[in-house]
Amino acid sequence: MPDTATSTDPPLCVSRCKGLEEFSHLVVTWHFSQASPEDVLVVTWHFSQASPEDVALHARSPRGDSRWEPSGTFVHRNHRRPNQLATSFPRLLKVDSLDLHVSDLDAVDGTPIYDLAPFFAEMGPRGEVREPGWPGQMLKDYWAEAAG
Repeated sequence: MPDTATSTDPPLCVSRCKGLEEFSHLVVTWHFSQASPEDVLVVTWHFSQASPEDVALHARSPRGDSRWEPSGTFVHRNHRRPNQLATSFPRLLKVDSLDLHVSDLDAVDGTPIYDLAPFFAEMGPRGEVREPGWPGQMLKDYWAEAAG
């Protein structure tokens, strides 16, 4: 059925955010827009000339720190990913028409947002969450600047 509006309805695009303010967090899918396809390469020549051994989709130590065991591409949360997409879970502070005010979105200003949705606790992790020690060590001060 096509969208229809009366003179008392908010503009259709604004009404699509109706109710979002009731949620504390969002799920945001965004693009590492300041990265380039070459960022997944170990070498610097043109992407189309790269051989499979040149592609950085292999196990490596997080942030190149040899204290941490190498782990595969899909264990890292950085721009050296095949699709250069990321997902974040920012806190929703305020909805002002189509302007969504958030905190703790780990993307730079102007980053293209591909999708967003409210975070449902029921769709979050079930059961005990486990991880190796290195993410906690590596990210212990990740939000320190934002909190200060």
